Amino acid sequence: MRTEAEQQLNDGPKIRKEKDIVAKMIRIYCKKKHRQKELCEECQSLNQYAMKRLSHCKFGEEKTACAKCPIHCYQPVYRQKIKGVMRFSGPWMLLYHPLESIRHIPIPHKLRKSISR
Repeated sequence: MRTEAEQQLNDGPKIRKEKDIVAKMIRIYCKKKHRQKELCEECQSLNQYAMKRLSHCKFGEEKTACAKCPIHCYQPVYRQKIKGVMRFSGPWMLLYHPLESIRHIPIPHKLRKSISR
């Protein structure tokens, strides 16, 4: 039986930003690979799955990058698909969404301290 805290969906600013970035990457992938203006059925399914997984993320606002997460909540099929999408769309993000791409680049903890001074 699930408690109320477990049933609550994550909708904080970090999760919303992650959802936005993933959705943009999937759109770029579908546009370039499947030559669709709108998301095809396969990409729509992947997008819905990714949004669901982010909404139910156990770590919420404290989450790290999914690739570094100790818990793999994606089913293996979807994990391979999203890896392919991110690998393909990452470089394109610099062209289509440059500011978000730069902000999304992880900054090592040691550098964060020196930048904030």
